[in-house]
Amino acid sequence: MPILGRFTRFTLWRRRAIVRAMAILKIARMGHPILMRVADPIADPQAPAIGQLIADMIDTLADASGAGLAAPQVHVPLRLVMFHVPAARASEEDGEAAEGCPFTVLINPEIEALSDDIADDMATDMATNMADGLEACLSLPGLAGIVPRHRQIRYRGLTHIGETIEREAHGFHARVVQHECDHLDGFLYPMRMRDLSTLSFTSELSRMESEEEQEESEP
Repeated sequence: MPILGRFTRFTLWRRRAIVRAMAILKIARMGHPILMRVADPIADPQAPAIGQLIADMIDTLADASGAGLAAPQVHVPLRLVMFHVPAARASEEDGEAAEGCPFTVLINPEIEALSDDIADDMATDMATNMADGLEACLSLPGLAGIVPRHRQIRYRGLTHIGETIEREAHGFHARVVQHECDHLDGFLYPMRMRDLSTLSFTSELSRMESEEEQEESEP
């Protein structure tokens, strides 16, 4: 899930939190055992080691131009995720009225699926309130596939200073949160796919999109 916005609110905090030089962490790829296990809860969100991990993950995410990152993806089996949904991306995915989500660090997150009374598009499973959507992942570089997700969720967790966050999310915002939290339980998005024939190289998807646009522009 590409596109990472600015997280100014966290910039000053991370500078104060650093206890050693920050680093761009190596991202684990599909097949590595760290991505297959259930991550451990974090006992103390304000521990210096957690502050350093968050700072390094922020730099890693920015370097990778991603929209989200989970601690297991950087070889740390802890229940910590971070994500960001720019308003422009939310509008592109869910319509002009859709709102984005500020950059968020979530520790020990929990997700609850909510019912949805506005499931009205062809890609939506009316019985389960699920919607199909294209997803990619930093741990599966160069690939993307169609994945069903809950359209509406409620999620909660702790911030880096131990405060509670609780929000409701729908559409792309909900998809990003579910995608990142899946990493904490040993799931990669292909494991959620209903039809593996939709798994494609992003280069091929871009090529087909370019060809379709060219065809549409021709008289």
